[in-house]
Amino acid sequence: MLMIKLSKIGKTNKKVFRLIISEKGRDTYGNNLEILGSYNPYSKELQVKGERVKHWLSKGAGMTATINNLLVSKGIIEGKKVAASKKGVENEKRAAQLKSKADKRAAAEVAAAPAPAEEAPAPAEETPAEATEAPAAETPEAQA
Repeated sequence: MLMIKLSKIGKTNKKVFRLIISEKGRDTYGNNLEILGSYNPYSKELQVKGERVKHWLSKGAGMTATINNLLVSKGIIEGKKVAASKKGVENEKRAAQLKSKADKRAAAEVAAAPAPAEEAPAPAEETPAEATEAPAAETPEAQA
């Protein structure tokens, strides 16, 4: 299967990439069928032969997630961006697991919370009883 992918060129600290089309399993530094453009990640400059990209896509070529996101953001092709990093997917799964654990803990706390809530009205009932005792104490003072 043919794939549109990035091939790194440039110096050690000045990376520049070429957009190439080659076989999926083939090394990006070896033979490629065509150079479709270039991408400079520092200046975010993307130079693409849009017609050739569309031609290869119509022939059934695939593209990497990074290439897809670049072409969608520049408006060369239409579609949605895809997750380019597997770490992001793993982080989302981990966040979902932590959230479900937190929800379970919160549900357990809510289940334990109604028992003390039932005890709270009982002291409120005792308060009026104390209030009735206080006027009784005032009446002897009034007699004295």
